[in-house]
Amino acid sequence: MDKAFTKGLRLLEVLARSDKPRGITDLAKELEFTKSNVHRLLATLQAQGFVRQVPPNSAYELTLKIWELGNRVVRRVDLVSVARPAMERLAQATGETVHLSVLDDTDVVYVDKIESKHQIRAHTSVGMRAPAFAMATGKAMLAHEPDEALERFRPLFKRYTDTTRVTLEELLADIRQIRQQGYAMVLQGEWRDGIAACACAILGQAGSVAGAIGISGPDSRLKRKELKQFSEEVREAARTISLALGHLPHP
Repeated sequence: MDKAFTKGLRLLEVLARSDKPRGITDLAKELEFTKSNVHRLLATLQAQGFVRQVPPNSAYELTLKIWELGNRVVRRVDLVSVARPAMERLAQATGETVHLSVLDDTDVVYVDKIESKHQIRAHTSVGMRAPAFAMATGKAMLAHEPDEALERFRPLFKRYTDTTRVTLEELLADIRQIRQQGYAMVLQGEWRDGIAACACAILGQAGSVAGAIGISGPDSRLKRKELKQFSEEVREAARTISLALGHLPHP
């Protein structure tokens, strides 16, 4: 076990429970650390944006970074519990694997899934990451960002399959089509060969993207016709979850 890391976590816990800024001597006494040890830990946490010094005595308190990280976890937990009934209905209606994803900068993260009962299916796992620009759920969420925000992908493009989008112009072309039709569709795997998918973004209270729901399966079974047929089921699932999260669509 990393002793310095453990001490840093204990220091964060003490600061989180404190109702006012704390000094080095005070913290060292409570934690039974040396003052030099507390000073080094605070300097590291301050450099990473977790604590700040408060005048006039230069005592230390937590910043909102801990709250921001915790809030992201809470939102994911809420999303999973709220989305589960709609995911189950979508799995029943389509017979395909259903994914619930969130966007983490340039990646999608799978936060829940329901496995297809078909013997041949898309193999993924909860907690797995994938490049957002190559995934249906990722593109569905990116379609709600302004074009200029997608510039962050320019240095990240990489060819995973023959159909992977490897330029910003190709990605933007897909994004504009998604905005027009209201859902994302991948006909041939852009991250993994042979996988087809359809997805739609989930919106929260203020209209911000909370995640995306989608179905996926082998492209030998899910061709354009089948994906278009299932797209309304996917969109309805996304609408249902969005409403449950408090999103109010424009009249």
